[in-house]
Amino acid sequence: MNLIKSTSTFSLFVLLSRVLGYIRDFFIAIYLGSGPLADAFFVAFRIPNTFRRLFSEGAFNAAFVPSYSSELLKGKRNANSFANTIFNLLLLGLFLTILIIEIFMPAFIKIIAPGFSNEPEKLNVAIDLTRITFPFLFFISLASFFSAILNSHNKFAAAAGAPIILNILLIVCLLYAGNLDDHLVYYLSYAVTLAGALQFFFLLIFVKKYFLIKINLNLTINRKVKDFFSKLLPSIFSSGVTQINILVGTIIASFQASAVSYLYYADRIYQINLAIAGIAIGTVILPNLSRHIKSSNYIKTIELQNKALELSLFLSLPASFALMVGSQEITSALFGYGSFDQVSVNNSAKALFYFSFGLPAFSLIKIFSTFLFARNDTKTPFVYSLISVILNILISLSFFSKVGFIIIPIATTISSWFNGIILLIFVINKNFFRFSSKFLIQVTKIIIANIIAILIFYFLLNFLASSLNYINNYKFIFISFIVLLTFVSYIGVSIIIKAFKISDINLKY
Repeated sequence: MNLIKSTSTFSLFVLLSRVLGYIRDFFIAIYLGSGPLADAFFVAFRIPNTFRRLFSEGAFNAAFVPSYSSELLKGKRNANSFANTIFNLLLLGLFLTILIIEIFMPAFIKIIAPGFSNEPEKLNVAIDLTRITFPFLFFISLASFFSAILNSHNKFAAAAGAPIILNILLIVCLLYAGNLDDHLVYYLSYAVTLAGALQFFFLLIFVKKYFLIKINLNLTINRKVKDFFSKLLPSIFSSGVTQINILVGTIIASFQASAVSYLYYADRIYQINLAIAGIAIGTVILPNLSRHIKSSNYIKTIELQNKALELSLFLSLPASFALMVGSQEITSALFGYGSFDQVSVNNSAKALFYFSFGLPAFSLIKIFSTFLFARNDTKTPFVYSLISVILNILISLSFFSKVGFIIIPIATTISSWFNGIILLIFVINKNFFRFSSKFLIQVTKIIIANIIAILIFYFLLNFLASSLNYINNYKFIFISFIVLLTFVSYIGVSIIIKAFKISDINLKY
């Protein structure tokens, strides 16, 4: 496997999806802003979407890929039998889960957004919308199962590109927003569930080459299947700890008007980089890392782990610094139009500023967790993630009444760094990972390249400050120019000082 090429392929489709996601959110910001309808829709959208991220962005892969890869070594028939048992159990379990939550949706929403209980109208809308969007979870979880099979065969493009369908459907709805008025949120909700079904059938086309579905509810649960499910729940929690922390934040933020919306828009901005610097790399390295570990190839294992960590820092650090320095300008340029007023920009920018400090940690958690998932260890990341979530909740609840919603990104950042650091200590102490002799030199070069790039970024922000004002309708063009110029400068400097080597593109791991 070529790490950089595979990551680039995965990242290209993820980036396209996130860009379309931005266009979607741009229109949502214009037509819904950060009012009560927006809050209700974001709760209805975030619940199934959080579960989607928990399943598809590493969690299902973490439990399934090592087990499925082991079965593949025994032959395609063994692998297909194992996969079919898992598929049928998922089919049954997901159907029952969706049915139960649909029936008890009012109680469910009061748990997820308890602050809405004080606003009956907003609560009722949130209940209706979530009932519409929740079947998305059924389809997208099964689609994630197909993605895991494709990833096991080092096929990443289709799985990475599938979420594009959701964004296209939502954008189409939003193009007719002027004619839909308050009914817009309902059309968007129906589009979410329809997108889940389309993603399922889209991936079904690609997975047929490797897996044939056989519906059989008369299931025999053997030891291998029990082992898989014993790993699945911990991996869902540990792989999705960032999303769980955000969901916890949403629950707490529901007590403050418009806070759910502020956090949503900030979350959308930094998630673009997280998808590439953490999720893409973790997903790509898992199959080959599992194989190297199973074949006891320690040299290849350490080499791949170091390169993955290096690449994650190379991608996450510039984004983190840029969001620290330009959170106000970036938020304004991306969403500061129509109903999304100056107050909304200011509050979302504050949240983004504090999230930016945690961006490298969010990525590193994905990478370090993958080191353990490849060893069939989902318990350790689960335990550390649980401690991290508890820490997040304690900090958020302790200070929410004093500083409001802004404590949520602060608590998420602190708990994420705690999680990342203890994972690093664990993998080093267990001799699962060690830094190569070249790693410190490369990271030093990466930091130097970042310092130069961020100085250029800061200069350009100040030089074009008048063009980035909230009232300037063309500010998106100027921020795009600044980001592009800074990115080109960063890559150029990195190549000159060899923080990034073009020869690495052809290296096999």
